Amino acid sequence: MNIKINGDPLNWLLEKDTPEVRYLALRDLVQLPDEDAELKTAREAAHRQGPIASILEKMDPEGFWQKPGPGYGPKYKSTVWSLLLLAQLGADIREDERIRIACNYLLDQALASGGQFAYNGEPSGTIDCLQGNLCWALLKLGCEDPRLQSAFDWMARSVTGDGIAPNTNRKAPVRYYAYKCAPNFACGANDRMPCAWGAAKVMLAFGLLPKGSRTPMIEKAIQMGLNFFLSTELAKADFPNGLNDHPSRNWWKFGFPVFYITDLLQVVEALVSLGEGKDPALESTINLILEKQDNQGRWPLEYDYAGKTWRSYGKLNEPNKWVTLRVLRVLKAI
Repeated sequence: MNIKINGDPLNWLLEKDTPEVRYLALRDLVQLPDEDAELKTAREAAHRQGPIASILEKMDPEGFWQKPGPGYGPKYKSTVWSLLLLAQLGADIREDERIRIACNYLLDQALASGGQFAYNGEPSGTIDCLQGNLCWALLKLGCEDPRLQSAFDWMARSVTGDGIAPNTNRKAPVRYYAYKCAPNFACGANDRMPCAWGAAKVMLAFGLLPKGSRTPMIEKAIQMGLNFFLSTELAKADFPNGLNDHPSRNWWKFGFPVFYITDLLQVVEALVSLGEGKDPALESTINLILEKQDNQGRWPLEYDYAGKTWRSYGKLNEPNKWVTLRVLRVLKAI
């Protein structure tokens, strides 16, 4: 696989006017060790100024944003989306006690007794994209709550189908529901067919788990996810499309932040995190990614949530540090 980056965008990402990007570039691209003094200084700066600080200032002292409860709505400023955004910005539980309070609040309100993260706090409100996003975000933020084990266990079994009754069996103690309706990433919102958006979130979360922490059930679910993604031509986003006759155009729009709408870059992020970066099935997608860079090795922002979430993260169709950071992480891993 021939990977060529135009110019050297690293210095651009290390500029001090964007301390949150600088911190993540030092951590993920320069790969400074966690105890390195420069990295510690950068991490502190990222939490004291910029978007991390402003989002935490909006948090209620109890640990929620916008309104109490499971935190799915209103989009995209409530608890679920604020924590997911903080995780993408590099927020760290060690740097601010408010992050720990918010993680605990979410677990108290949104995690059902069966391990399902749910938009309504009940098992019926579970869906792959939400489950994967929150498992990923809480781990990324540094949350080590033992309740996360049940969330990962449910997520794995919901993929494999082990021990889960059909959603028609309403008397079963553990069953599928309207959205998370069957094994292999099936989703009611995708006409009960496998949903690649949800699958990407699930696989991204599994990719954060060290191999020693993966149960046989999780390993089985990971293999099913790899089979799902690597058996198709990713660059064409040839996934089940529910009631549509063509893939969502958002697959080819690389953005920041990333919520439940998914782009091809995030699929590659997930597969790379699971050690599959050199699989030949990724080559056409990597080429597609490389074609989007400008002559200085910078990638544009093609999808955003400006006006919908906490602040803007760049102008559409202009070189963007966040998207470039996402791409360079993937290329470095490969």
